Amino acid sequence: MIQTVWPFLGLMLVVAGLFPALERRFGWRVFNVLPPIVMVYLLVTALAIAGVWQVNAPIRAAQSLLVGNLVPALLFLLMINCDLRAIFALGPRVLGVFACTTVSLFIAFLVTFMLYRRWLPGDDWHPLAALSGSWVGGTANMIGVKQAIGMSDPHLAMSLLTDAVCYSMWVVVLFSVARLAPAFNRWTRARSSGELQVAEVAERGPTTPENVLLWLGMALLATALARLLAGVLPVSDMVSATTWTILLSTLAGLAVAHTPLARFPGAGSISGAMLIFVVAVLASQSNFHGLGEAPLYLLCGITVIALHAVVLALCARVFHFDLYLCGIASLAHIGGVAAAPVLAASYSRALVPVGILLALLGYILGTGFGLLVASLMAMLAVP
Repeated sequence: MIQTVWPFLGLMLVVAGLFPALERRFGWRVFNVLPPIVMVYLLVTALAIAGVWQVNAPIRAAQSLLVGNLVPALLFLLMINCDLRAIFALGPRVLGVFACTTVSLFIAFLVTFMLYRRWLPGDDWHPLAALSGSWVGGTANMIGVKQAIGMSDPHLAMSLLTDAVCYSMWVVVLFSVARLAPAFNRWTRARSSGELQVAEVAERGPTTPENVLLWLGMALLATALARLLAGVLPVSDMVSATTWTILLSTLAGLAVAHTPLARFPGAGSISGAMLIFVVAVLASQSNFHGLGEAPLYLLCGITVIALHAVVLALCARVFHFDLYLCGIASLAHIGGVAAAPVLAASYSRALVPVGILLALLGYILGTGFGLLVASLMAMLAVP
């Protein structure tokens, strides 16, 4: 049994790198459904249940320190590749689809919560709120919302599993409906976006050791400054010092993204590795207690996606959006920057940059969206 901090951290690093390495080397996923980040979470949680490490004071302190500092640093790094100028250059049609997708998810989450809230008493709505952050941005936004609202680690398991299962189902649907595009576009009276021309997202070069040190140092420095400013800002029941730290780190990343520093490569690679490691550390604190409630959250997730699809289709009819842009915008929200370009490429090569940029825009808004949903659910929750 591990009882000291360094062996514990070493094990977390090994497990965090294991499944991404297997996927990168062999294209391997369990049943081609669960992504590496969920497999890391489940394996670390299983190791925690098996008692591989003792949750004593030093390890508990290390877990708290890592999560409290790495989550804001992670969000800072994710913002570095978010070029707002390039996103807004896409024009009103693409941004209109994105806005309608966000609104449709907002409606879907609140309606779903109202339908099932009698079965979600107390703080059992937390997984839905965290999931809403992920389904506009990504897993990092989910973790950001989790930290901001004080969600428990067992509840995080519900969010991750619901995200993985429902997302996988929705990807299959979106790939399958491509052949229906002509009929859908006739119904919405929209022109196809398959010929849309968008400038390619420029490569920033290979990651070097000195760039790794640069970005890690900047991310941790931004986190320290955000924490310092958060200490003097007003707090409330829903906006804590942690919330301010997360939001300020996000804004700092956006600011740096529009400076010459953003030309240095490595921020994307470091943030991807850091995300997996943060999830591993979070999983080390949790267990499978309460997984019997998972079917309810899966039902909630399916309901959210169904309502989102209906509302987005109605918006497409009103504003004359085509199926390709609707599908890409939906997966840019629910799937993120890794999935949206793949779907876009299956529709039209010209739409790949659109998928990337919309997913990056989702990263910018995801945490704020999740906190807004959380505040409304807190007001409507059954005591």
